[in-house]
Amino acid sequence: MTSFDDLRPFEMGFPGELRDTLTAAVLSGAKTTTTGLLKGYETEGEPVPRAGERVVLVDSDEQPLVVLEITDVRVLRLAEVDLRHALDEGEGFASVAEWRSAHEGFWQSEQLREWLGDPDFTVDDDTLVVAERFRIVREAA
Repeated sequence: MTSFDDLRPFEMGFPGELRDTLTAAVLSGAKTTTTGLLKGYETEGEPVPRAGERVVLVDSDEQPLVVLEITDVRVLRLAEVDLRHALDEGEGFASVAEWRSAHEGFWQSEQLREWLGDPDFTVDDDTLVVAERFRIVREAA
């Protein structure tokens, strides 16, 4: 088996049902974008990804699934997320409003607030998000 120690793990959501659903969407080819909070990168002390970077998508057990290449990264206000990005998240959203509602629910969840260390965290139009586009470049196994 190939070692992926030199690649940053790419985790979608928290381990469990959500991560399993999101990684399945990536593996099927339906999900080619994702969105995270800039505050999340700051909380983790992680740099914002950059186009051309390769990462390894991991499952809920932290096992490598595929190598992804980040093809585009935009840091923008939540209000600026466009329909193409929302559709390409591959989660069945039909509109930006639908996409935003689902993401706000996650970003304002107790679990995420605890992870951020901010029990009162909320998002609004001016919240900065990191919108990434990626493609699968190699199977992990």
